[in-house]
Amino acid sequence: MQDLPTTDGPRALTISDEELMAVLQSSIFPGARPDSIKMALGYCRAAGLDPLQKPVHIVPMRLKVPGRRDDYEWRDVVMPGIGLYRTQAARTGELAGIDEPEFGADVPMPGVRDRTVPQWARITVYRLIGGQRVAFTAREFWIENYATAHKDTDAPNAMWMRRPFGQLAKCAEAQALRKAFPELGSQPTADEALVEPGELIEAAPVLQAAPRVARRVIKAAPQAERVQPATIEHDEPAQPAEPAQPASAPKPKPAAQATGGDAAGPGEVAYLRNKAAALGVELDAVLAECGVESLDGLTREAFAHVRSALAARN
Repeated sequence: MQDLPTTDGPRALTISDEELMAVLQSSIFPGARPDSIKMALGYCRAAGLDPLQKPVHIVPMRLKVPGRRDDYEWRDVVMPGIGLYRTQAARTGELAGIDEPEFGADVPMPGVRDRTVPQWARITVYRLIGGQRVAFTAREFWIENYATAHKDTDAPNAMWMRRPFGQLAKCAEAQALRKAFPELGSQPTADEALVEPGELIEAAPVLQAAPRVARRVIKAAPQAERVQPATIEHDEPAQPAEPAQPASAPKPKPAAQATGGDAAGPGEVAYLRNKAAALGVELDAVLAECGVESLDGLTREAFAHVRSALAARN
């Protein structure tokens, strides 16, 4: 086995390479490629971080191949989590508090009927500068931050569907921390990554819609400014001779038959099988639900759909 980067650091980094890789592959970064896990481990060791606390995430990004028109490939990118920014800010000894998030008025959720989301979230981070407690406030809008389920829909992905307030609050907090502590860098967190690069490999499972929690709404937008779902009205036919028959909707094309998509690798296929077995669900039923005929010829886009569906059963 190739030697992993070594340096002095947290205790988790002192165990053998084989033991650490086994733990990271099975519980911290399930489904990730070994080379990508080594890349995340090197990131943690360089920054003196404990990888078992999961300060970073491995995010698959769909990138354009240089010199090839309309040709894309998937690459794994290591991105910080919000916990890493909090840790680095605390280590400066100058973090002087973080306010609870404030949310704007509710607006319709894109691509989903009868659901609403906060229009924006605002968070203030405080830093001690010259003995003074200085406030740094950031406001982030939901429409500019949420991740879609895939590139052909406006509907949110599984995580943003389940936690619209929590996800947006983390984006606002990350921005406020970067403003208060610019030495943290400018790299966005994994929570701020859109599906057009990709979704998190280790995204949290999707459960039933989370109950609303008490929150402070600053100011509701005037009724005329609130976004309303568009509706189209049709004139009814005058005394039709026969009842109009509803037109049958075209069946969606199976995701596995999508053209132009990169094929999923053996690791992705194995991840789906292992995840279904761990949850005790029939993988064939989940594939059918996602419009995927089989794992043969599975694309990376179809893999993302099936992975989200499995997460919903956790």
